Amino acid sequence: MTSLRTGARLLFPSDLTSFFELIRQHGNTVYSLMFAYASSHSLLLTLFAGYASHSGALSFGSVIAVCWIGSFAGDVIRFWIGRRYGTRWLGSSASTSRITRAVQTAARLADRHYIWMILLHRYPHGIRGVAGFAYGMSRLPWSTFLALNFVAAGLWSCVTVSAGYAFGHVSEKVMSDASSGLGLVMLVLFLGASWLVSKKLERVAERAT
Repeated sequence: MTSLRTGARLLFPSDLTSFFELIRQHGNTVYSLMFAYASSHSLLLTLFAGYASHSGALSFGSVIAVCWIGSFAGDVIRFWIGRRYGTRWLGSSASTSRITRAVQTAARLADRHYIWMILLHRYPHGIRGVAGFAYGMSRLPWSTFLALNFVAAGLWSCVTVSAGYAFGHVSEKVMSDASSGLGLVMLVLFLGASWLVSKKLERVAERAT
């Protein structure tokens, strides 16, 4: 009966400890998902992965490597699409208007400050997923883009994963039970604050154009 309850608790985790145990048991699948989400520079998931690595559910070094490669590969693909197809892939429907504006904002920033843009575009919400298309539509050479993008992807991965790891360390000092309700509340507040900062950076980037 105990094993059944334990199995159910791991299948439908109701607290952080159970959720981390589920992640630990399906590490290979989680790393694959991290690679896919990192290709779109998913900030909140990368922060959570750093938090999970502090708990021991994931390997800190492996999370950084997976997010680094995924982020780099995602922008390389977007650069190729932008260079080959321009904005034709966007179409003209109303649902793509926001994406079009984001691409245009990234393109204007890239024309003026492409080095800083490549280094920083992964952080503002709304720009990070489309900037690669703008680079491909610019006159930026492949070789320059690849070199800068590789460095920028590594910095982004190290910064975000380390921030999540550091938060895990701080929260551990604040509470004695990582599976308590306080731990979950702190995690939600941390991710929410990160999202708000990301949105603020997007508005700053739009004003800079």
